[in-house]
Amino acid sequence: MAEPETAPADADLSAEDYRALGAFRRAIREFLAFSEAGARAHGLTSQQHQALLAIKCHPGPEPMSIGELADSLLIKNHSAVGLVERLVERDLVSRRPFETDRRRVALALRPRGEEVIAAISRRNLAQLSRGGDILTEIAETARRIAPAAVDEA
Repeated sequence: MAEPETAPADADLSAEDYRALGAFRRAIREFLAFSEAGARAHGLTSQQHQALLAIKCHPGPEPMSIGELADSLLIKNHSAVGLVERLVERDLVSRRPFETDRRRVALALRPRGEEVIAAISRRNLAQLSRGGDILTEIAETARRIAPAAVDEA
């Protein structure tokens, strides 16, 4: 993971900046709690939900591999293998060897997995829409203070 850019130690932040950052962190925590509750309502752990979403949104021309899933979820390969096993047992994901490299395992959502990720995602997107004001506020704050932080660096 890349190191985050930091503002110079002497950059002046206003009380409004701190409030915006605090509100943004709270909004993230609230969204994650909301999303985790939605996953639980479908009998999934948060990590299982994240895996379904990662498989669904994989951008490559080929299916996602277990290694790519592990990388996407920031977990070890053996942990991804166990996670996939549980998703296969629940008929949410299928796995098969890649045609070009039989050592690699290709992942795909099963119809039930497609239904579950669609239901959770619709609910999450509606929640994000309702919380859009905080995202707009933090983006405006970041734009306002970022040029000053870059100029002082």
